[in-house]
Amino acid sequence: MKKFFRIFWIALLAIAVIGTMYFLWKKSRPVEKKYVIEEVTRGNIEKRTVATGKIEPRNEILIKPQMSGIVAELYKEAGDKVQAGDIIAKIKVIPDMVSLNAAESRVQMAQLAYDQAKRNYDRDKKLYAEKVISREEFEKVELQFNNNSEELKAAKDNLSLTRDGISNDKSQLSNTLVRSTINGTILDIPVKVGNSVIQSNNFNDGTTIATVANMNDMLFVGKLDETEVGRIKTGMPMDITIGAIERTKLTAELEYVSPKGVEENGAILFEMKAAVKVPKDVYVRAGYSANAEIVLSKLENALTVPESCIEFSGDTAFVYVLKTKEPQTFTKKQVKTGLSDGIKIEVKNGVKLKDKIRGAEIIEDKKSNIKK
Repeated sequence: MKKFFRIFWIALLAIAVIGTMYFLWKKSRPVEKKYVIEEVTRGNIEKRTVATGKIEPRNEILIKPQMSGIVAELYKEAGDKVQAGDIIAKIKVIPDMVSLNAAESRVQMAQLAYDQAKRNYDRDKKLYAEKVISREEFEKVELQFNNNSEELKAAKDNLSLTRDGISNDKSQLSNTLVRSTINGTILDIPVKVGNSVIQSNNFNDGTTIATVANMNDMLFVGKLDETEVGRIKTGMPMDITIGAIERTKLTAELEYVSPKGVEENGAILFEMKAAVKVPKDVYVRAGYSANAEIVLSKLENALTVPESCIEFSGDTAFVYVLKTKEPQTFTKKQVKTGLSDGIKIEVKNGVKLKDKIRGAEIIEDKKSNIKK
């Protein structure tokens, strides 16, 4: 029995020694690396830059009252579409007491003069009909009567304007009615019924009753870094992506690049504007944040490889062309590169179409047996 245990332990020790030696031998062997094999292809390359900004109407018109007073009525609200001439609000005039007293006094004086002229006119008209007075004398009285009539009418209109902001014979053209000056959409009405408003004059801009804009004429307004602004010019096409509108890309054309930059967070940025083409079935709101992609350079039907396959050493670029599949062996070749979009890069020479080249290394996860 003792002999059996002795043989068992010796055999177990031998197996452990052999296993350890095999493990050390296996570990000392060089690990064979495997790579993804990419192919040289032909394709298009576009180098783009992205500018951030927002969508705005080309023109936002501020509608202001033509006289001071209090907002009596509002006929429209934000979002309503209006035509030029549509009434947005009505202003109730608060008259100045000095001006009101002067206007009332003028009416009273004009009424007295009119009454006297009317009596003279009626009397002389009968005398002229009876040929008691000459035609010349009658015409003088008639002219005076007509003048006093016009003065009374003017005095009453002045009183109406001073007190109510509206004349009797021009009610449709009243300054108390605030009208839209363009066709468009009301973006904002910052006042409410009861608010005091003032008209625009040399000393202030006046109170804004409404903001109106043509929502069919929109601009992308953004900023571009100084490192790229020199590579763009007016007329360049752009693709506009609006975060609030999913799966929709709008096209635009660059119209303006500011000649002066502004510093923001240590960077020099230049303002840019582009006319956005908005389809009829897409509703774009003013102020949407958006990104604009600008094509700086473009190549068609060029030899391309994934940029990750390129190895750079100073100013020289290399690729590794597949020599044998099993085991994988490669030949290092110098290439001349061109335009890159960050994913693909143009190869001008050094490789041919459909050449197989070395890509990223395949890393095997032994625990999950998954190749990465």
